[in-house]
Amino acid sequence: SAMKKKIDSLNDVFIEELSDLLSAENQLVKALPKIAEATTSTELKSAINEHLEQTKKQVNRLQHIFEDLGQKPPRIICRGMKGLLEEGDEVVSRSERSAARDAAIIGVAQRVEHYEIAGYGTAEAHASLLGHAQAQELLHQTLSEEKAADRRLNEIALEHINSEANE
Repeated sequence: SAMKKKIDSLNDVFIEELSDLLSAENQLVKALPKIAEATTSTELKSAINEHLEQTKKQVNRLQHIFEDLGQKPPRIICRGMKGLLEEGDEVVSRSERSAARDAAIIGVAQRVEHYEIAGYGTAEAHASLLGHAQAQELLHQTLSEEKAADRRLNEIALEHINSEANE
């Protein structure tokens, strides 16, 4: 494999973070339709499908940031997201369509959101320090969307899925 560039500055860290987020979002764009398909709850299915559309916009935002910085995104695979999505696949393959599976899918989806919230929160802070105002604004926008998606998943779980799974 190609020698990875050394990370020597906050700017290097920032570019690495953006690349990782871009890979994470691209993996999600591929995985979310399959996850939505595995749910029984129509509310959960529509939350996942809406987040899929949002995720596509988030990919565009990241590409926009790279263009603004005059950078080509390094081709890296976000191994954190890959692992989370593999766990999701496993849960789906080991369960039947049911409220229990929906509860498990929400668990996976919230881990994904928390991973992204951590990534975007850090990248936004670094964009601010580096004086990349536009990047900061775009990252903040996505961060708000990830937090909202997480809250919505929480509401869906608490409103009915967890108790149905427990019947």
